[in-house]
Amino acid sequence: MTDKKPLVSVIIPHWNGRHHLDDCLNALRRQTFRDFEIILVDNGSTDGSQAYIREQFPEVRLVELGENRGFTGACNAGYAVAQGELIVLLNNDTEAAPNWLTAVVKAFQRHPRAGIVACKILLFDQRDRFHTAGDYYRVDGIPGNRGVWQQDTGQYDREEQVFGACGGAAAYRRQMLEEIGFLDDDFYFSCEDVDISWRAHLAGWEVWYVPTAVVYHKLKASGGSGAVSSYYDGRNFLYLIWKNYPATLLRQYWRAIIRAQWRITREALHHWRGEAARARLRGQLAGLWGIVKMWPKRRHIQANRRIDDDSLTALLTPVDDVPSHR
Repeated sequence: MTDKKPLVSVIIPHWNGRHHLDDCLNALRRQTFRDFEIILVDNGSTDGSQAYIREQFPEVRLVELGENRGFTGACNAGYAVAQGELIVLLNNDTEAAPNWLTAVVKAFQRHPRAGIVACKILLFDQRDRFHTAGDYYRVDGIPGNRGVWQQDTGQYDREEQVFGACGGAAAYRRQMLEEIGFLDDDFYFSCEDVDISWRAHLAGWEVWYVPTAVVYHKLKASGGSGAVSSYYDGRNFLYLIWKNYPATLLRQYWRAIIRAQWRITREALHHWRGEAARARLRGQLAGLWGIVKMWPKRRHIQANRRIDDDSLTALLTPVDDVPSHR
């Protein structure tokens, strides 16, 4: 017996996804890197997931919340019991390549100012196509996935700094988290990964995309409905701006931000008969009111900012470079 803490804690948020567990957890059993713990946080599943995990995967630490606290709530509950110096989030509808954790750990070792490592996420059923090669954030306040839907022909095979990491497979240095905090529960679902990337950059940490850290994702298999996603995207795009976008850059790009929000509104109004379009409009309205909730957080984040405007702007993507795919 040993009391040695694992280097890595893998946190898996879960809700009624028993059919995903074999792919996800067996892939973790095949990892070449072995110094890790698995924490699966269950959001009140009713499909027998809990008993199945206890019977088939006894090495997994099961945290039962008894209710659905969303993606952020589950991840935060996992973080509260995690022991690792590296905190890794992994969707339950994924299959990690055997060398995945090895690549993640080595990347943190190579880059001492790396607070976040972004993985190369490919589609589960089309393994030569991207879900994301790290995330971008446009100057007009629109986030998205680099390379989404593109065929993998080596165009994202370079290890490089990026704006953010998709929370479906992302790794965080505990030292950074103790400084900036973990996921913001006010986001609940959607853009919580963009928010933590913003806070990391503002505090002077780096985000590195590591193409050898490969994960295959059953895209949207464990997410919310189109209406649910549309609502939280509409709201949380604005939460990100109120909370993180520096005033100096807002003065420079506010016109582009307003144009981007108006395009979203106009498109939703054009399709207003659809449930998702109406949800997007409700989300935007909630996001406007969200300035009251985000402003106290903003004051703290901006007061501790350690990156200058030029360095931050270099991490943002011009409006015309990529379309939105979020």
